[in-house]
Amino acid sequence: MIVLELQLKYGAGYIKGILPEANIAGILKPRPGNPPADPADAVRQALANPLGAPPLENLVRERAPRRVVVIVNDVTRPVPYRQLLPPLLSVLESSGVARENITLVVATGIHRGNTPEENQLIFGPAIASSYRIKNHDPDHDLVDLGPLGGGRRLVINREVAEADLLITTGIIIPHEIAGFSGGRKSVLPGVAGRSLIASHHSMMTRPGVGAARRRGNPAHHLMVEAARKVGVDFILNAVTDEHNQLLHVVAGDLEAAWESGVDYSRRMSIVELDAPADVVVAGAGGHPRDINAYQMAKPLRNAARAVREGGTVILAARCGEGFGEDTLVKWLDEASSPEDIIKRFARGFVLGGHKAFALARVVSKREVVLVSDLSRRQTSKLFMTYAPDLQSALEYVRHKHGDGFKALIMPFAGLVLPVPRGGSLA
Repeated sequence: MIVLELQLKYGAGYIKGILPEANIAGILKPRPGNPPADPADAVRQALANPLGAPPLENLVRERAPRRVVVIVNDVTRPVPYRQLLPPLLSVLESSGVARENITLVVATGIHRGNTPEENQLIFGPAIASSYRIKNHDPDHDLVDLGPLGGGRRLVINREVAEADLLITTGIIIPHEIAGFSGGRKSVLPGVAGRSLIASHHSMMTRPGVGAARRRGNPAHHLMVEAARKVGVDFILNAVTDEHNQLLHVVAGDLEAAWESGVDYSRRMSIVELDAPADVVVAGAGGHPRDINAYQMAKPLRNAARAVREGGTVILAARCGEGFGEDTLVKWLDEASSPEDIIKRFARGFVLGGHKAFALARVVSKREVVLVSDLSRRQTSKLFMTYAPDLQSALEYVRHKHGDGFKALIMPFAGLVLPVPRGGSLA
């Protein structure tokens, strides 16, 4: 019997287990890309040859902005900022913008802000110590820019609204509500007020909303409307591999550049399945994708797409920061079953509760065996089965499904979107 060692990223390290080769139905990974030999040069070329917009240098010299805001992602998004930001900031300064007039606004949405130590790790010591970095707060220092679609109000971060030149940055991957991340997502939900974020996220169950959906996706169209109204002047987005290394970079117009990046991301991330498996063994992808239970919902949803109803998902997600959001905890504490959460969500959308709903939809139809740093009690609150390590989880599914079970392996579940062969993304 040939036995294979599985190694999944777990926090900053790895977790291991062994599984007979006969039990493995396949391995679902992002398609390999061709990383640039010189990532910094690739970024410089993108800035000089943007899509749908003049080169950034020309734009800056023409506008002569006094206040420049660059929206950056928070610690939960593994953006290769050490490759993206130095060329971007260099162009701004060489084009006449004084360093003290550049602010990096961290698009937290409703997440906690970055700590100074995290800024050092994410952006590098030189940038973290030389530029003004400010966390967005969805409850304070906001400005109302007027009406938005559906009777909403465009309430947004004041520094972003008052910028003379606004640049957004980030990565492009499939996203359950936005279709794909990146581009306009830096504005809504990234730097929006809490009530607007809640209204946007409440669209998660509307027709047309879903991972990898953009055309006909009302949540996406609202995001574009918000970003256009705020006045995004230029974007710089990347597509990365499973090790968070830059594969592809796009720059320029809010929509033209983003659409090009989406096309690349779609080719990398969407994988067709002939049939769902009995078992899926999934890794959330390590830090920061498994920083807490709030974030692990994303890879879990992708893994659930590849397992049959009544099947089992094994998910390795460290969750070193626990659940990650107070409303999520409240909804879990007050529910006695996944169905309680689903019914509660049907009575009215609550931000944070929506993540409990997303988890409940998965565990209501499939068993999830969670390997994490959460306790047995905390795991049970998620309506998941506790396993102390990956090997114990593998032995559990062998006992449940029998020696002949077939498992799909998804080492980086957050980066792979399984779809039925010839089917839709519904």
